[in-house]
This record gives sequence, C-alpha cells and structure tokens, in this order.
Amino acid sequence: MNPVPLFFRLQTKQAMLMEPVRTDVLTVTPWLAPIVWEGTFDPQVIDEAFRSYNLTIATTVFAVGKYTCFLRDFLESAEKHFMVGLNVQYYVFTDMPSHVPISVTLGVGRRLNVVKVPKFDRWQEISLRRMELIQTAIEEYIHQRANYIFCLDVDMIFHGRVGPEALGKLVAAIHPWFYWVPRSQYPYERRTISKAYIPQDHGDFYYQANIFGGAVEDVHRLTKTCREHLEMDKSAGVEAVWQEESHLNWYLLKNKPTKLLSPEYVWDDLRGQGAKEIKLVRFSSVIKNKAEVRENP
Repeated sequence: MNPVPLFFRLQTKQAMLMEPVRTDVLTVTPWLAPIVWEGTFDPQVIDEAFRSYNLTIATTVFAVGKYTCFLRDFLESAEKHFMVGLNVQYYVFTDMPSHVPISVTLGVGRRLNVVKVPKFDRWQEISLRRMELIQTAIEEYIHQRANYIFCLDVDMIFHGRVGPEALGKLVAAIHPWFYWVPRSQYPYERRTISKAYIPQDHGDFYYQANIFGGAVEDVHRLTKTCREHLEMDKSAGVEAVWQEESHLNWYLLKNKPTKLLSPEYVWDDLRGQGAKEIKLVRFSSVIKNKAEVRENP
C-alpha cells in the first residue's frame, strides 16, 4: 500500500486541477458537471475515498423472453469489473425466473435477486414499462437496501472498470453514435403531441438508456416522472420515437445530470475499435441479430 496518506495525495490532485487531463475530448459540461473518461480520474484515490462508506449499489437489469440468453455473460463480466469491492444488489426482472443463471459466483457483499414480471406482447412494451417497474421496486424495497442505483441493459458486457468514479446524484451516459454530431441531428422526439418533445434548437447531449443511475431518491424522481409522461402519451395515443429513451432525454434536459459518463461506458460493438478518443471500452452493447431475440414485432 502507498504509505503517503490519502489526504496529501488528494491535495496533490487538487493542486493539479487547473492542468487539463484530456485535451482531445470535452471533460466538463457547460453546467460544470464532470464527464468521466479514461485519464480523468485516479482509480486508487477514488477507491480509497469510497472504501470506508460501506455503500450498496442496486443494479436493475431486464431479461425478458429470449434476452435471458445474455444474462450469464452480463453477470460474469459484472463480477469482474462492476463496482468491485462495493456491495451490489442485482435485481433481475424476468418473465422466466428458471432461466436466470443462479450458479454465477458472486463476490462478498453481492447478491442476485430475481423479480418476476409478466410476459409482454411487444418488445417495445418492455421499454415502455421499465420506468414503472423500477419506480415500484424503489418504493417497495430498494430504498431500504441501497444508497445508489444503476439501471442497465442486459445485452451488454463489461470489459473494463466501472467503479465508484461513476457514482453521483444523477448520472447519464453519452450515446456512442451521437457524441460528435450537432444537436440538430440528435434523435429526440420532435412531435409536440408527445411529453418527450424537445424543440429543434434545444438539447445538451443525447443520452443512451442502456445505463443511467444515481442516488436512489434522484432515480426515483426520474423514473416516476418518465412513467407519468409515458402514461400521458399512451392516453393520447402516441408512442415516443425511442420509447423510454426519448422520455429520459427530456427529463435530463430539464434536470441536468450531475455527472456524465463518456461513451467508454456505453460503447456499441458495431462501432468497432477505431475511435482514437476511446482509450478503454468499459461497457458495451454486444452484436446480435435483433430479429432473433425480439419475439414480437
């Protein structure tokens, strides 16, 4: 262990704050929220700072229908890279509990919880109902068991560290396909009839719904608002262009995230490895035949 006390090492880091750590990417938002990239934090200092807090991270993941086939790789890779050293409560929402790989070896302080959900008629319904189910889970039991919560997609794999550097009151991830394009090209919901509507000249970033999180109370507020807006849209006979992701982007435009995760934390394997600014892919969507895993049109 490094004999230099944490206090003095933090002072050293503080003295270097005015020195840019990455000049090739944006590392802070206009509202002064940090954007986490490789090279913008010291893993050892971060881990030491959080170790004494005995935090618990709730982690929701939906594995409905054929998507249960992604669960084992998701869980096994999470045990290698996700919030290592912290307490993690996985909540797997599934219509097929018997397909959950309970044989996956979990570390100390980590637990797998299976939550039964109904089978949905359309794959879009999973997206539309996710906010409601997470909100309900927070109200019924997660608020008593966790300090933070992350909501993740199951068809993804961890390749590198996703640790406490990702924690914050309200955390969002920048979409890997839209971080270099002007906001006029963001696929926001542009129809005024939808509660997810964002005008053409508005927007900060385009966030992906594959990973979002934060303090439990802040995520509860997010999911509750998105659920209400999804229900209003349904009553009006409209479905936002990207379902819950459209409503997530509306919410985060009105309620700025306190920390942003760079595309390292939500990469898409279809993009390949050619982006020079991506120094380390940490969490990515796996390449798949969507027609095979989406049972319904």
